[in-house]
Amino acid sequence: MKGIFSIFRKDDKAFTGLESAIVLTAFVVVAAVFSYVVLGAGFTTSDTAKKTIDEGVKQTTSSVELAGDVVAKESTATPNTVDTILVTLQLTAGQSPVDIGTSSTDGMLVVSYADSSIYSPVVAWSSLFIGDNDGDTILEQHEKVQLSITVPNTTPDIALLATDGEAENVEFRLEIKPKVGAIVPVTRVTPAQIDPVMVLK
Repeated sequence: MKGIFSIFRKDDKAFTGLESAIVLTAFVVVAAVFSYVVLGAGFTTSDTAKKTIDEGVKQTTSSVELAGDVVAKESTATPNTVDTILVTLQLTAGQSPVDIGTSSTDGMLVVSYADSSIYSPVVAWSSLFIGDNDGDTILEQHEKVQLSITVPNTTPDIALLATDGEAENVEFRLEIKPKVGAIVPVTRVTPAQIDPVMVLK
């Protein structure tokens, strides 16, 4: 019997192979976990970067733009003066709908006025959807809204432009500021002769 059991040698070869397999398995598991963590962090970082870029693009691109002419109307209370400016807006291509509101009291859209004599950071305005409209105050694709902007009362009386041949035209600037998107600037010049309705250049 002793001869039969003598083939089983007392050494550590089997244990060395087992230890190597355990170490290899441990390396594979650790590498898999590490790669999963790194890839997960990478995906999270790239997703955050994408959101940041998207928000930056929204803030730097105009969500609305001018659609058509800028029209000035003569004041009925004070002849030869301008008291109302009409501006028509539409969405820029590819932009999301914008809540315009019904008037300046909604705070959805801020309009400022400036000329050589005055700067008014907030002026009164009211909105009127023209053409296609689904009945809400949200400006969507294929819709247009007309803003009726009231010229500040402290603006110099431009009746002088209609009566004084030496007077220069008054250049003014409107800034239309939606909640999301870049400012839409509108710069025009009042004519030397004030008519009931004028398309400004």
